[in-house]
Amino acid sequence: MTATPPDPDPARTPGLEPGGGVAPGDTPPESAQTSGLSHHEPKPSRARNIAALVVVLIITIIAVGFIVGQIMGWANLF
Repeated sequence: MTATPPDPDPARTPGLEPGGGVAPGDTPPESAQTSGLSHHEPKPSRARNIAALVVVLIITIIAVGFIVGQIMGWANLF
């Protein structure tokens, strides 16, 4: 058993001219497509976004602290 293509069969499609074209003003046949309707997708959790933002902010604050410490000479105290 072979899968059939989603496009309509030109031999059985009304309104096609020889060569597969359509007459002026005629609407060409559409391919099979999904309707766009499906099950509702779950909304992503905001907790993961907030946790990622907090981690990035902590790393940024630590990096800025090291840079300020180097500029002020605080690293040489130890």
